[in-house]
Amino acid sequence: MTGYRQLLRTPEFTPLLLSSAAHTAAHTVAGLALGTLVHRATGSPLLSAMSMFGPSLVQVLGATLLLSGADRLPPRTALAGLSLAFAALTAVLAVPGLPVAAVFAVVLATGLVAALGGGVRWGLLHEMLPKDGYLPGRSVFNMMSGLTQITGYALGGALVTALPPRTVLLLAALLHATASATARLGLTARPPRAAGRPSVAATWRANAVLWSSRPRRLVYLGLWLPNGLVVGCEALFVSYDPGAAGTLFACGALGMLAGDLTVGRLLPPAVRTRLATPLLLLLATPYVFFVLHPPLPVAALCATLASVGFGASLVQQERLMALTPAELSGHALGLHSAGMLTLQGVGAASAGAVAELTSPATAMTALALASITVTLTLAAASRRQVRGPAEVRIADGRGT
Repeated sequence: MTGYRQLLRTPEFTPLLLSSAAHTAAHTVAGLALGTLVHRATGSPLLSAMSMFGPSLVQVLGATLLLSGADRLPPRTALAGLSLAFAALTAVLAVPGLPVAAVFAVVLATGLVAALGGGVRWGLLHEMLPKDGYLPGRSVFNMMSGLTQITGYALGGALVTALPPRTVLLLAALLHATASATARLGLTARPPRAAGRPSVAATWRANAVLWSSRPRRLVYLGLWLPNGLVVGCEALFVSYDPGAAGTLFACGALGMLAGDLTVGRLLPPAVRTRLATPLLLLLATPYVFFVLHPPLPVAALCATLASVGFGASLVQQERLMALTPAELSGHALGLHSAGMLTLQGVGAASAGAVAELTSPATAMTALALASITVTLTLAAASRRQVRGPAEVRIADGRGT
């Protein structure tokens, strides 16, 4: 399955896509509104960044406590219920006079809920598509996410200028409720992919199995670390240039869209398998130049080019699925999503802390250089992983 028309004709693909798009739109608009609200109230780059990306920090708790539910809960019920939970939590953030500490308590609760949602959504996508359909299918989801983010950040930037941020948060809660209704009405009832009840012990056992393989560990680290550091750069857009943050976020989403289209649709498999490291280097390199305080058109171009590198995650996810048993597909993808978002939260916190001590531009360059270093280190480790088994086979007389 390589054509997008085939994907759209697949039963349940479109409702799942629309539900995901509504979720992304709500998350985008709410994040920009909340970041603006906290920045106006505190003037702190760290708190502003954490209000937008703080939910990612508790993804690791969801990954260690809840993730067994990704394969052990009925997907339709789980997705509809999780979206309703997001709607309720987002509405709470809009309560007037809510203390900053309470805001962050709610923000962290949304991250805990989100940890399970990624595993359920991507596990269902992997289940409903044939084996060769996941990468193009995920590409469509990523492109829809990019388009939704472009629209969401542009609309969100206009809304927070014209309306109070709390009103914008209520609109985001309504979008989450729409995502819930779309999942409930558009998806069919499916049984869980794995037997047994969700539990902390089951989550730990599956995590141990997934983490026991060195090739899988390297893929996970490649999915998490460079990405998280670069998202730390993006977390500083509001403090770097409050008036242009929506533009920079929208340009980043446009670049992500271009990268996903190129990797998921235009590149043949033999080519894209070699592009993970170059794309990860592209993801970070443009942010090195932010220390020079480029004018907005140049900064927007840098954000666009950098985000093309997010296409590396499609290559890495394809590799992860090739290394993972089918009955753990939802859990494996949920662990990827939770770990990625956790490291994005760490990146945002690190960027905010460095920006407090230096400046947003300096912090963005520092995190970009760290991402480049991590990418090159993991590439070297992967090359050693490939050479090692071959050397063992030759030594044992099993080489060719």
